[in-house]
Amino acid sequence: MRGRDDRSEGFFSYVRLEERIPVDHPLRPIRGLADEALASLNKRFEGLYSTMGRPSIPPEMLLRATLLQAFFSVRSERMLMEQINYNLLFRWFVGLPIDAEVWHPTVFTHNRDRLLEAAVAHEFLAALLALPQVKKLLSSEHFSVDGTLIEAWASMKSFRPKDGSGEPPSPGRNGERNFHNEKRSNDTHASTTDPDARLYRKADGRESRLCFMGHVLMENRNGLAVGAALTCATGTAEREATLALLDRRRGDRRITLGADKAYDISAFVAELRSRHVTPHIAIDGRVSKRGIVRKTAIDARTTRHPGYRASQICRKRIEEVFGWIKTQAGLAKVKLRGCTKVEALFTFRVAAYNLIRIPKLLQAAA
Repeated sequence: MRGRDDRSEGFFSYVRLEERIPVDHPLRPIRGLADEALASLNKRFEGLYSTMGRPSIPPEMLLRATLLQAFFSVRSERMLMEQINYNLLFRWFVGLPIDAEVWHPTVFTHNRDRLLEAAVAHEFLAALLALPQVKKLLSSEHFSVDGTLIEAWASMKSFRPKDGSGEPPSPGRNGERNFHNEKRSNDTHASTTDPDARLYRKADGRESRLCFMGHVLMENRNGLAVGAALTCATGTAEREATLALLDRRRGDRRITLGADKAYDISAFVAELRSRHVTPHIAIDGRVSKRGIVRKTAIDARTTRHPGYRASQICRKRIEEVFGWIKTQAGLAKVKLRGCTKVEALFTFRVAAYNLIRIPKLLQAAA
């Protein structure tokens, strides 16, 4: 019998939002892990908000919505609010009732800034890794570290002299700038759009860009990120951030640290050894213009062990973290300004990467 195209709607709906989501949906275990980590931050959230005034958007909903933005490559907060409005899956994950009104994008952004300016992102990542079922997946001895460039939300035309000199921009919304015969450096110039962004060139022959530098500390057993940091892009930022990430760890147990040849610096290796860290760093054997082979800081005390070769293989998995947060999570060019907010967003993206992989690892372990 043919069904009729009846367009009249019922006045009431008796189907719960929970019943709309399949039992085996991949987001179910992810939300379970996220809720456990957020529950441990309850006291932290209480300290961020006043006890008087109108209730704001719950911080748990803000963070779950931020995770959704990374999972589904939603490129703006306006599109995210649009998806939450009509997408039942998004409403369920955020925890918004089916009859509740969706927030205005500007209201959502202003409320989220409170969390981005605090250290909530690092605490959320630490709380996730501290869960009993997650802690079993982590290695406590073998780690890897690396850094990547995050392009800033600033145009090269905004990189102007700090003293206010220089040719004024042409009239119009996107006026022309003539950079010929103009020497620009971070010492004399700064971006008027994002002063925290730095002009940086990845290698000889490559273009210079306004960017930040993100850093990740990864454990080698399952390739999960156990630490994240973001700094201004400088030639020493990778090594300085690595020492800061290692200092956040507790315990005096000796560990190994894999890294590429950019970390093969004598002073940095000495700092690692003083922290009871065995440097499994790739040997930098570059030849100078005079034909002199650069002296490496890694000797046979390290390279003779089979663990050194294993670390050199495992450390390359850290590129999977950077590849995911730049392509899937849309962080190749960040849409926030200021080192504090960008670091928080970068850390949330790293936590989202862990949330994607942890349920699969737990299932394989079971």
